[in-house]
Amino acid sequence: MIDRIRLGRSDLEVSRICLGTMTFGQQNTEREAHAQLEHALAHGIDFVDTAEMYPIPVKAETHAMTERFIGNWLAAGNRDRVVLASKVAGPGRGMAWIRTGDRADVGELTKRDIVLACEASLSRLRTDRIDLYQIHWPARNVPNFGAKRFDPSKDQACASINEQLEAMAQLVRDGKVRAVGVSNESPWGVCEFTRIAEQYGLPRIATIQNVYNLASREFDVGLAETCHREQVSLLAYSPLAFGFLSGKYAHGARPAGARITLFGDNWPRYSRPQIAEAVSMYGAIAERVGLSATALALAFVYRSPYVASTIVGATSVPQLDEAIAAWSVTLDEETLTAIESVHERITNPAR
Repeated sequence: MIDRIRLGRSDLEVSRICLGTMTFGQQNTEREAHAQLEHALAHGIDFVDTAEMYPIPVKAETHAMTERFIGNWLAAGNRDRVVLASKVAGPGRGMAWIRTGDRADVGELTKRDIVLACEASLSRLRTDRIDLYQIHWPARNVPNFGAKRFDPSKDQACASINEQLEAMAQLVRDGKVRAVGVSNESPWGVCEFTRIAEQYGLPRIATIQNVYNLASREFDVGLAETCHREQVSLLAYSPLAFGFLSGKYAHGARPAGARITLFGDNWPRYSRPQIAEAVSMYGAIAERVGLSATALALAFVYRSPYVASTIVGATSVPQLDEAIAAWSVTLDEETLTAIESVHERITNPAR
């Protein structure tokens, strides 16, 4: 049985595995998407995460199909069966087709941007409320998505955190959102969101959705303490490092239908040469203890003391079953020690 957990200081209680949906609408048809939703629920996963920009990779022609697929399923009598999370896209990713269509990008995450985005998501999701509404990435200059360091020369004007929380406050007052969160955030960002919320009586973030896997454990340092002390729950995404930790891309393999095969390997986090070595070493540990590489990687994230819920994505029900089965795996101290040895040798190759 999959455990449940309360998110931050909110009243949201969710399964500790969350169904990620960014393949719905590109790698998965609507029928396949609905099958995954039903299968997840049947196995105790009632937490579903999506975003206005999904599916990935982003394209004008597939934009928002993920929310539409989920919305059709919710409208068929399923809304009260799940805790629903979605996200408003930040600026700087060149998605002129998102949201209002009246500017060259998606906006600066002003109050207007956030409210418009939420209302559009509600319409596509065919519901009157989103349980957890998250800012997908910061509006300000932050090293993200494979960037290695903070570059102050890239700072530019953007909407303030205060303004963003005021937008969230309006959505909460209107009953459109129950709790709020951030994603791809830094320790400074988490501290500012909680400080400003408390200072001005605005909604307090309950969650942070950041990458966390065997090849990317930056959260362990500054964010781990920050979120512990501020009572902000980690929703860990990419627990298999885009599938690399499953071993399916080992030795340059490109299996049919896999994400890297379909969309190329121009993903900064996962195109670094140290990835292959780390994957090989973690795979050897898995083989030694009689686990699949996938089970080892997922079990590590599931049982991390920092992780509240792990977002797993799948393109098939059998893949989802493998992720569910890994919940019952317990890694012993010897295995955890071996994992730490690899981590010390090749630290965060998928930063």
